[in-house]
Amino acid sequence: MPKLFPAAQVVIRQGGELLSARTFGYLDPGANTQPVQLETRFDLASITKLYTATACVSLIQTGHLHLEQPLSTLLPEWQGSRPICPYEDPLQPGQWIAVAAPDDGPISAEQVTLRQLLTHTSGLPAWRPLFRQPDAASARQMAINTFFSYRPGSRVIYSDIGFILLGFGLERLTEKGLDQILQNTVLDPLNLRHTQFFPLWVPFPNQPTCAPTEFCTWRQRRIIGQVHDENAARLGGIAAHAGLFASAENVAIFGESFLQGSLLKPETVAEMTREQVGGRGLGFALRSADPLASSSPFSASAFGHTGFTGTSLWVDPQRDLVVVLLTNAVYHGRHENGFQAFRVAAHQAILEGLS
Repeated sequence: MPKLFPAAQVVIRQGGELLSARTFGYLDPGANTQPVQLETRFDLASITKLYTATACVSLIQTGHLHLEQPLSTLLPEWQGSRPICPYEDPLQPGQWIAVAAPDDGPISAEQVTLRQLLTHTSGLPAWRPLFRQPDAASARQMAINTFFSYRPGSRVIYSDIGFILLGFGLERLTEKGLDQILQNTVLDPLNLRHTQFFPLWVPFPNQPTCAPTEFCTWRQRRIIGQVHDENAARLGGIAAHAGLFASAENVAIFGESFLQGSLLKPETVAEMTREQVGGRGLGFALRSADPLASSSPFSASAFGHTGFTGTSLWVDPQRDLVVVLLTNAVYHGRHENGFQAFRVAAHQAILEGLS
């Protein structure tokens, strides 16, 4: 599908076994001299949130945290009375999104809990233009100083800002960087050697090992081996909402850990993957019956996540199945060009092939 994406990986695991691992396309569209390999890393975008959520829940499992704990106990700067305000539309520059009326505020920051951050019910805006700040410290401060968009617990608004703040809190608790937290709690225990952040301050020859993404108008170049998400880039390439790169085989092993109990206790997995509110678990999205949703072909108990760059992970416990589709669908830009329908069709074809 050259008009949808120039590169892709698909991995299917079932019953603890690898059924299929395939690659498609090239890392250098046009020249077509660098075919995608199984070791090629793709920018996972928001699938990163699952790894952050898993790290957080593992700390809850060991008693270092609890779900109803206020974020302010981890991040003392997150305190005080804050107003309700519209937030900037990430896809339509110059437009603003109002979720609730300003007179619903002000709101005390101290009431936001870890459960609310993990379920996107924290009251925080979906997005803020952190990348417009001059440096990482200023971007961090903008996130910490952000306003509310609605009263916490009153609805679900998918929020990058919420996960960014969660990451800050985990770093403060452990006195480690987020990359090391994920390494210790998720990547090393599962031996995921092709999953990592690429910090912008560390020189690394990422180009041969990573699928390219979009030509970034902010950075004025095509992005290869650096995070596509501008806010994650301004934060240095390591962020709780986006920034991980991985191969599909590694993502599938991560997904399968929730079926096999190889990382978390069964009761912890059950809590993460049950419906908490509005079709969401703890970090996970749950299966949607919407025919446009990439999860719709799977069983009712399925859980997973998608990423803006064109990535997805879905775990179907009823079928003991893990399906990972990694692409660089933003290579040609951010407009919707039929990729969502393609992803649903791909999942349907995979399930038909297994039946």
